[in-house]
Amino acid sequence: MGIKISGIELENPLILASGILGTTGSSLNRVARMGAGAVVSKSIGVESREGYKGPVLLKVDCGFLNALGLPNPSYKNFIEELKDFDGYCPLIISVFGSSSSEFVEVAEDLEEYADAFELNLSCPHVEGYGMEIGRDPIFVEDITREFKRSISRPTWVKLTPNVEAITEIGLAAEKGGADAVVAINTVKGLRIDVESGYPLLGNVYGGLSGKAIKPIGLAAVYSLYKKLKIPIIGVGGIEDYRDVLEYLMAGARCVEIGSALYYDLEIFKEIDSDLKRHLEENSLEMEDIIGLAHRKRKR
Repeated sequence: MGIKISGIELENPLILASGILGTTGSSLNRVARMGAGAVVSKSIGVESREGYKGPVLLKVDCGFLNALGLPNPSYKNFIEELKDFDGYCPLIISVFGSSSSEFVEVAEDLEEYADAFELNLSCPHVEGYGMEIGRDPIFVEDITREFKRSISRPTWVKLTPNVEAITEIGLAAEKGGADAVVAINTVKGLRIDVESGYPLLGNVYGGLSGKAIKPIGLAAVYSLYKKLKIPIIGVGGIEDYRDVLEYLMAGARCVEIGSALYYDLEIFKEIDSDLKRHLEENSLEMEDIIGLAHRKRKR
C-alpha cells in the first residue's frame, strides 16, 4: 500500500484534504494517527482573515456547500501550531495569495515544517485569491514558476473544476514546474430559502463538496492523466475504497479525503484496510491499478 509521490514516501495513498481538521497542530496529529498517509493543512495566507459572516457551511442533500472565506491566522501565527505537529506522517501545507510574491512570502517561513506545498489557486468563492487566478493558464504558470524558483519543497497545484478545459490549466501548472496537480477543488454552487427568497449562505455562492462532485473529479483526473507527465492527486466525493479505486484507475496516484470525515472519523483506517484486502484478494500491486482505465480503453 505504500506509495511515493514527489519524492515523498507515504504509507498509503490516502491524504487529508485541505480545510478539514487541518487548522491546528493537534488536529493534524489526530488525523495522522487515524491512518492518513499524509495531511494537508488549512490554506494559509500572508494576513490573518476572519472569513465571511455566517452561515458559512450548509449540509445539502448531495453533499456540503461552504463559503468560509479562507479564514486563517496568517503564516506568522500558524508557525506556533506547526511546532506542535509531531511528524507522524508527511505534512503538506496549503497556501494562498493574490500574487506570486504572496505565495512565496508565506512559504518561505513555513518551508522548514513542510514536506510539500499545495498552492490553492482555485477557491471558488473568494475574489482575488482563488478561481480568478486558477482559471487563467498564464497566471497559473507564472505563479507556479516563481514559487518553484524560491521554494525547494515539492509543489502541488490545486486545480479548479470551474473552467471549460481543466487540462489547459493542468498543463500550465506542469509547464511552470509543478511536481503534481490536485484535482479537483469544490464546484461553485448556490442554495436559496424558498420561504424568504434569501440565499442560504452568507456569501451567496459557495463551494460544493461531497458525493455529488465525484463524477466531475473523476472526469478531470482521467482527462489530465492523458495529457500530463506529472502525478495527479484525485479529490472529490471519496467515501469508501471503491471510490479510491475509481480515482486510481482514472489516473490518480494518491487521493485526498475531506467531506466524508463528517460521517466517519475512522475513514482512513477503514479504507486502508479495505484497499489492502482488495489488492491481496486480486493479487494486485498499487502500480497495477493506477491508470488501469486508460489501458483497458486501448485494448
